[in-house]
Amino acid sequence: MAGDHTPQPNGGPGDIPTGAGQGWTALSYLIGGMLVWGFIGWLVDQWLDTGGISTGIGVVLGMAGGIILVVRRLGTPT
Repeated sequence: MAGDHTPQPNGGPGDIPTGAGQGWTALSYLIGGMLVWGFIGWLVDQWLDTGGISTGIGVVLGMAGGIILVVRRLGTPT
């Protein structure tokens, strides 16, 4: 029927979450960055046998990248 429409979800890729969603988003950016870049650093450690230096560098880069994402996505409302 013409009047039977399913409701469309209210979310998009550019939407900023509100409330607790912002906290979970920020936390997931920080932890995700540390895990991904730490794992990449660990792989480099295994490849070059650098003794954990690359893992530490990867974790620090992941934290920095997570902070940059949090500031860009959730920092200043427009």
